[in-house]
Amino acid sequence: MANTYTQLYVHIVFAVKFRNASIQKSWKERLHKYLTGIFQKNKHKMIQINSMPDHIHIFIGLNPDQSISSIVGNVKSESTKWIKREGFCSFPFAWQDGYGAFSHSRSQLSKVISYIVNQEAHHTKKNFLTEYRELLKAFEIDYNEAYIFKEMCE
Repeated sequence: MANTYTQLYVHIVFAVKFRNASIQKSWKERLHKYLTGIFQKNKHKMIQINSMPDHIHIFIGLNPDQSISSIVGNVKSESTKWIKREGFCSFPFAWQDGYGAFSHSRSQLSKVISYIVNQEAHHTKKNFLTEYRELLKAFEIDYNEAYIFKEMCE
């Protein structure tokens, strides 16, 4: 639409199904590039991406022509097919249902980028579920513990 200007920064987090440590160092950079391509094809701006073996952080400039739920669904679906096609996992790969999406102002860009870049160091101090709950609390998001990313045995 003419004369429409936006600046929407969104930090997206989602997990591998049952939080399996499926994302391997040997192919994670290829995954990041593939996901970046999906976002760019949908006219979103990739700002930062990083993953741990059991989850991923994506920071984008959101194109308001597409909803967050739509792009996340597209990314999960397309990347799952790609991971299977490439044969990266010897077992069926899937992303867990749901995601977290957190909005940020322009003044927070460097802080969020640094947080995502430094995931490995960050996770030497706290696990994914602790991190995720802290994000939900920091953004004052009411959540139901029954729907937090689960392990297979939980």
